[in-house]
Amino acid sequence: MSSYILTKSCTRSSSILSENAALRLPLIAHLFSSLSQSQSKSQSFLFSSVHPNHANPTSAYNSLEKNTAGFPLFSHVRSKIPSGSRWKFVPSEFVRLFSSRAAVGPSTSDGLTVEGIIDKQWTVLGESESDWKSHASSIAQSVHLIKKRLQWKKLKVRLGILSAQLEKPDVWDDPVHAGQISREHGSLLGKMKEVNSIEQELLEHIDMIKLAREENDQDLESESIKALLTMRRGVKEKELEALLAGEHDSSSCFIEVQAGAGGTESMDWAAMVMQMYKMWAKQRGYKVTLVDEMLAEMAGIKRATIKVDGQYAFGYAKAEVGVHRLVRISPFDSGKRRHTSFAAVAVIPILGDGASRVQINESDLRIERMRAGGAGGQHVNTTESAVRITHVPTGISASCQNERSQHQNMASAMSVLQSRLDQLEMARQAQMNSQHTQSLTDISWGNQIRTYVLHPYRMVKDLRTNYEVSDPDSVLEGDLDGFILSYLSASLDKEEDKL
Repeated sequence: MSSYILTKSCTRSSSILSENAALRLPLIAHLFSSLSQSQSKSQSFLFSSVHPNHANPTSAYNSLEKNTAGFPLFSHVRSKIPSGSRWKFVPSEFVRLFSSRAAVGPSTSDGLTVEGIIDKQWTVLGESESDWKSHASSIAQSVHLIKKRLQWKKLKVRLGILSAQLEKPDVWDDPVHAGQISREHGSLLGKMKEVNSIEQELLEHIDMIKLAREENDQDLESESIKALLTMRRGVKEKELEALLAGEHDSSSCFIEVQAGAGGTESMDWAAMVMQMYKMWAKQRGYKVTLVDEMLAEMAGIKRATIKVDGQYAFGYAKAEVGVHRLVRISPFDSGKRRHTSFAAVAVIPILGDGASRVQINESDLRIERMRAGGAGGQHVNTTESAVRITHVPTGISASCQNERSQHQNMASAMSVLQSRLDQLEMARQAQMNSQHTQSLTDISWGNQIRTYVLHPYRMVKDLRTNYEVSDPDSVLEGDLDGFILSYLSASLDKEEDKL
């Protein structure tokens, strides 16, 4: 359905096709060459009856329709159109190329566009209601929101710039830089095509519904309404993906948690926060690997780092950067008094080898080997398998003791160090270090982003968006999507207000 649209038979000669008889045959042949090849049909057979003397667009449509009778998709769709109907089913690419309205954008046979659907302000009802206008209005609003979140005008400008860069003859003189441009260009182009295809499919279904009503075909109308409902549900997921349009949002990431002010109580809270993120990541289907962990003497952890592998892991997890505050009756206080604890969270994107921004020289590294801490076993604490690597020029370090092999720990620590240095470079270029990570040095009052209250009442509240829930247990068990999506939406709105 996405490659074909309906058009009414007409006698107007408004088409470029009718005005340029000499160009009709080669243009149509070029347009349909891929279709004829995929169906193993000869091009001469497909266009044998399309003669340059056709002066009427309807005649051209009829010829194309007649000569595509052997193609499965044409035959299937044509079977839905009653005989004698004033509607013709032709490839949408043909109409978009030769129609005088092609420059305006996709529209139905009577000129209705996605923007026109929004302007009509059709009431949006529940999904259970079999109202095609409700489904169409919901989809159109979602498309509008997706474009807003993708910053559509800026996206098109950026795409034009990248296209111009890729067309330069010397672009591949620097393969790394060219690869980065090519990946970004492909990503933006894919997003644009996806939105355009949603618009086109919506308008095609509306055309089919209008046809069904005109021909009193209830089965065709029912199928089209079901297709709109399926689109409506699918496009809602695209709304969420549109929130993650940042340069590195699709990357995997490291999540670091460090205990703050509060002693043993805060170390126990840091362990709870890390467990919360492990459960959240697993619920989303991400792979979680413990990279480094420093256990506290009594309970909890002093700090820990996990690696979260999966698409958009960084895009979602970046909403958790900051200080998290807990208020509860301390299990470590014999007097059962209320205590306040703090833990800081940092999130670092993992860039691919070709996307790394900082080249690390071995001469700039200081490598320390030590015995691993923790419960241990027959091997882990008997050899110097733990590794700490320090980048001397910046003072940034990374350590790993989770693996049995020193070589594996070395590789993991280098991966963390590379990501931290890349993040530092991104922050330097943007001159907004807080945009990418939060300092882990001042973890106390006045810096928290979210408060978890377990006593005297029960509530979790995000201080940036005022989003709150009254069930802290579910949040600590990994139900974070409400907070994450609320923050991402609010951040996007703030960026738009600045423009």
